[in-house]
Amino acid sequence: MANHKSALKRDRQSKVRRLRNRINKSRMKGAVNKVEEALVADSEDQAREALLQAISIIHKTASKGSIHNKTASRKISRLTRRVNRMEPLA
Repeated sequence: MANHKSALKRDRQSKVRRLRNRINKSRMKGAVNKVEEALVADSEDQAREALLQAISIIHKTASKGSIHNKTASRKISRLTRRVNRMEPLA
């Protein structure tokens, strides 16, 4: 456990940031799962609508620093490609 005043503050800050990152990532994963559900259901309209929402949420997650920008781009690219082909994850 930290002993110095600055180390105690750093510990508090890291806990808050960890929770914030976890919330953002969970929200992102939920949006991706909605796209996956639409792909499994073979509903092209729902898949495209869910994709647009997922893209927005993934960008927000990256802009807040919870994930790296290139990770966000990779996730968006792979999701978009799958929706365009309408193929669910095996």
